[in-house]
Amino acid sequence: MAGAEGDDSLYPIAVLIDELRNEDVQLRLNSIKKLSTIALALGVERTRTELLPFLTDTIYDEDEVLLALAEQLGSFTVLVGGPEFVNCLLPPLESLATVEETVVRDKAVESLRKISQEHSPVDLEVHFVPLVKRLASGDWFTSRTSACGLFSVCYPRVSSTVKAEIRHSFRNNDFTPSLQRNIKLRCSYVIDPGISFSLQDSVRLLAVEAGVSIATLLPQEDLEALVMPTLLQAADDKSWRVRYMVADKFSELQKAVGPEITKTDLVPAFQNLLKDCEAEVRTAAANKVKVFCENLLEDSRETIIMTHILPCVKELVSDTNQHVKSALASVIMGLSTILGKDNTVKHLLPLFLVQLKDECPEVRLNIISNLDCVNEVIGIRQLSQSLLPAIVELAEDAKWRVRLAIIEYMPLLAGQLGVEFFDEKLNSLCMAWLIDHVFAIREAATCNLMKLVEKFGAEWAQNTIVPKVLGMANDSNYLHRMTTLFCINALSEICGQEITTKHMLPVVLKMSTDQVANVRFNVARCLQKIGPDLDSSALQAEVKPVLEKLATDQDMDVKYFALEAISVLALA
Repeated sequence: MAGAEGDDSLYPIAVLIDELRNEDVQLRLNSIKKLSTIALALGVERTRTELLPFLTDTIYDEDEVLLALAEQLGSFTVLVGGPEFVNCLLPPLESLATVEETVVRDKAVESLRKISQEHSPVDLEVHFVPLVKRLASGDWFTSRTSACGLFSVCYPRVSSTVKAEIRHSFRNNDFTPSLQRNIKLRCSYVIDPGISFSLQDSVRLLAVEAGVSIATLLPQEDLEALVMPTLLQAADDKSWRVRYMVADKFSELQKAVGPEITKTDLVPAFQNLLKDCEAEVRTAAANKVKVFCENLLEDSRETIIMTHILPCVKELVSDTNQHVKSALASVIMGLSTILGKDNTVKHLLPLFLVQLKDECPEVRLNIISNLDCVNEVIGIRQLSQSLLPAIVELAEDAKWRVRLAIIEYMPLLAGQLGVEFFDEKLNSLCMAWLIDHVFAIREAATCNLMKLVEKFGAEWAQNTIVPKVLGMANDSNYLHRMTTLFCINALSEICGQEITTKHMLPVVLKMSTDQVANVRFNVARCLQKIGPDLDSSALQAEVKPVLEKLATDQDMDVKYFALEAISVLALA
């Protein structure tokens, strides 16, 4: 019986061996996927002494099988007896970390990173670090690539002596550009002023992003010596792409290094980026002006901005590249809330006015779209004299998308300028858009009227907007007559039953006899839309007869929409 039990205890690993030697890849894959079940059957001791050595010695197979094995081993800690014995998982994973197929190596590295957390600091130095060193000094790039993903998980948990050894292994290896990329991307802790790479542009680009990540991880006292020299060198790199990356990541870098290092090191670097010879770099830096200034120390913020940043901003306002000016225009208004009323009036206001007159529509749009920032500080009136010509130019721009953009900002402007200024200076523009030759503009102008009425009220609409809209019903252009109907659709609910019934409904009913079929069927649709806002007597006495007449129209579309309106309004 004892012998039989002994034979039974060998059965799981015997089955595994047989299946792993089977010619059918699927059988071998299924066997690997059942590895945890086999380990449970064997027990923790035999898993350590028999199963893992067997797997280590027989790691040669299809990539699909090896990938499954690498994934399984990452969850094997409990099956080998817990963290105390987790180091026995290192040999098979080390072998998997050297194979040629990238996905297998990556999965092996992922599992190694996972089980590294199960190692005590002592076991990490005794077992894990030697593995990383072996991979880093391997003959083939495959093992050295895997090492790049492992340094960061052991480096922060080892003693200073072992850290020095790890850095030494970096200095004594000739890494190819592809490995340098992996180092910059994945080795977040391993950094040393003595480590020098001869990097390609693409690698230095990645180094910038890694440097920012490193800055968030290292203690403050190490930043100046270990990180800042590299990042400051990148800010002055010969490749504009590297400098662009620094500018693009500047606010993240500023947050990572803190206000003191920002004051001493980053302010000069930011100045240089704002003055860079490449427009792409200046654009990226200009986008960061507001955020950079906001994150400066409060007690020295105004001095730094006025002394170091504002002179650069003044140059960018007149930059030769429209993308630079547009980027600056999207953030410059935000400086007013940082600098306060006096500085805004004296120093920023002249810059705003220059940009409001810029030949590039995007620059003017970006200024106008951020007027609320200045309004909070100095009030919109100080901008109004220069603002109006800029708005007029944009409203009449040859590009319809520019006209569309300024329409979308009109409700915001109206709220800031006030009803009197709006009626005097901008009302005529809003009405002119209703007869624009581009339908998208007419449609946006209709929506704009609705938002203005929401802001200024129904009484203002009755006195100012509604008469002009209804006057278009007699326009010789049928498109303009249709716009009247679209406006009534939009305004009826906001204006209320009295205005709709007294002023709008008679015009709609009159237009039911229009010679153009498109106008007539839009009358039917309009009556369907405003019907719920009318009282029942008006529906029965005035709307129903008109819809019944339209329901007999010779045009099929007119007839269809009339019948639909009758059905919806329950007038049958």
